Amino acid sequence: MARHLITSAIPYINGVKHLGNLVGSQLPADLYARYLRARGHEVLFLCATDEHGTPAELAAAKAGKPVAEYCAEMWQVQADLAEGFRLSFDHFGRSSSEQNRKLTQHFAGVLADRGLIREVSETQMYSPTDGRYLPDRYIEGTCPNCGFDSARGDQCDNCTKQLDPVDLINPHSTVSGATDLEMRETKHLYLRQSEMKDELEAWIDSKTDWPVLTTSIAKKWLTDGDGLQDRGITRDLDWGVPVRRGDADWPGMEGKVFYVWFDAPIEYIACAQEWVDAGKGDDWARWWRTDEGASDVRYTQFMGKDNVPFHTLSFPATILGSGEPWKLVDYIKSFNYLNYDGGQFSTSRGRGVFMDQALEILPADYWRWWLLSHAPESSDAEFTWENFQTSVNKDLADVLGNFASRVTKFCRSKFGEAVPEGGTRGALEEQLLSDLSAKIAEYQAHMEAIEIRKAATALRAAWVLGNEYLQEAAPWATFKEDPEKAAMQIRLALNLIRLYAVISAPFIPDASAQLRAALKSEDAGWPDDLPEALEALPAGHAFTVPEVTFRKITDAEREDWQSRFAGTRS
Repeated sequence: MARHLITSAIPYINGVKHLGNLVGSQLPADLYARYLRARGHEVLFLCATDEHGTPAELAAAKAGKPVAEYCAEMWQVQADLAEGFRLSFDHFGRSSSEQNRKLTQHFAGVLADRGLIREVSETQMYSPTDGRYLPDRYIEGTCPNCGFDSARGDQCDNCTKQLDPVDLINPHSTVSGATDLEMRETKHLYLRQSEMKDELEAWIDSKTDWPVLTTSIAKKWLTDGDGLQDRGITRDLDWGVPVRRGDADWPGMEGKVFYVWFDAPIEYIACAQEWVDAGKGDDWARWWRTDEGASDVRYTQFMGKDNVPFHTLSFPATILGSGEPWKLVDYIKSFNYLNYDGGQFSTSRGRGVFMDQALEILPADYWRWWLLSHAPESSDAEFTWENFQTSVNKDLADVLGNFASRVTKFCRSKFGEAVPEGGTRGALEEQLLSDLSAKIAEYQAHMEAIEIRKAATALRAAWVLGNEYLQEAAPWATFKEDPEKAAMQIRLALNLIRLYAVISAPFIPDASAQLRAALKSEDAGWPDDLPEALEALPAGHAFTVPEVTFRKITDAEREDWQSRFAGTRS
C-alpha cells in the first residue's frame, strides 16, 4: 500500500467559514483521505489555522480582544466545527506554533545564505489617521485589471491578479476607512522568485496530470506582464513570526514580521512536527524529508483557485530555493468558487450558510453529500435551496435511506431480525452483480483520479441498482409463492445495505456508521471481492432496523432557510 500526505488550504482564523470555503479545500481533502484509508493506504492528513497577518489583527480588534487570545479562541471554534463536519484530520495545527516560528526563520536564513533574499528600501502606504503603515490587507480599492471594487492590496479575489497597494484605484484603509493615504519609505525583504523562474516553470511543465485550472493559473503568473516577480516576505506588523535569520538577529528588520504568505505554507511541515509533539505520531521527517523516507510519499494539496499561485510558485520557490531535501507537492487539486443563491457568499454581509449555522439545522452528512456531489471542479457552482432540497430528498432519502428502510422492515415483518436462509440466486442476481461490479469500478476510478462529482454520480448509480433490483425482484410478491426465494432476495438486499454503507463512508460517514451498526457489521472492510462482500452477512446474522437514515426537507423548511440566510449574520 502507498503512503499519502494530504493537506488542505489552511483557513484564516478570522471567523467561522461559510460552505464555499468548506468545499474549496477541507471537505474534498477529507473525502480523499477517508477513501485512501478505507483502501488500506497509510495517510497523513494535515490542516491548521492561518493566524498571522492583517485578517487576524482586524478580526481581533473588531472583537475587542488581544490578537493571541482571539486566535486561541477561534482555533477551538474551527476545530470543533471541523469535528462537526467529520473532517478526519490527523492533526489540526496552528500557524502561530513554536514549530512554525522556528521553521519559518530557518527557511529565511537558508534562502538568504543562498542569495535568494534581498533587502529593498521602498515606499509603502501610510495612514496618518491610523498612525501606521498599512500592509496589503489593510487596504482595499478598485482593481485596475477587472474593475472589482473590493480588491485587496495584495491580490484581487475576482480575477486573481497579483497587486501592490499603489495599483489600486481609490484606495482606502480597512481599519478606519481613511482615504488620506500617503507613501513613506520603509525597508523590507524580498524573495527573489524571478531568479527561480526557469526552475519553477520546468517543474510545473512536468506536472502533465494536474488539473487545467491549476496549471493555467500558475502559467499565467509566470508569463503575464514582466513574468514572475520578486515577492515581499516581510511586513510592518506586530503579530506574526519575528524576522530573524535562523537563530540570529536580522539587522534593520527589528520590529517586523514575516508576511503571512511566507510563513503560512511552511505550517504544513510544522503541522507534522506538531502532530508528533502532540503524541499522535512518531516520525514527521519520513513524510517531509526525502533523505529520510519521504521520496515514496505521494503529496496531494487541495485548495481554492485563489490560493493556487502561492502553492505553485511562492511555496515551491521556498522549498526549492532552500536546496534542502524537502518533499514537493505531487498533485494540486484546485477548485472554482461556490456561489450562493444567485449571488456570492459574503462573510462581511453575512450572506449564505456558515458552517456553524449549517450544523444547527441539519446533520453533517446532508451538507457533505450536496457539497461534494456539486463540487465546483470544472467551473463555478451555485448553491440554491431548491437544488439542495431536491438532492437531499431524492438522492439521500428516496434512494439510499428508503432502500435501507424497506429492506430491513420487510425482513423483520416476514423473517424476524436476522438474515434469512434459503433460496438460490438466479439470472437477475447475476446481472445485478455484474452491473454493480462495473459501477463500483467506475466509482473507484473517479475517486483515484479525484474526480469528485463523477465519483458521486457513480456512487448514486450504485445505490439506484439496488432499488431497481428490489423493484424487479419484488420480494413482497415472491414471498407469497416462494418464501425461500424471497429469503434469498432479502439476504442479498441486506448485504447490499452493508456494501453501500462501506463504499459511501467517504461521502457520508455518519450514515455509514449508523447502517453498519444496525447490521452489526461495524468492522466491515472495503469490498475488494464483490461476490464475497455480498455474502458477508450470513444466514442467522442478527440486525436491527435503523432509525430514519435521512429525512426529507419540507417546502416550509426550505422557504424559511432561504429567507433566514439571505444576509443577516452579524
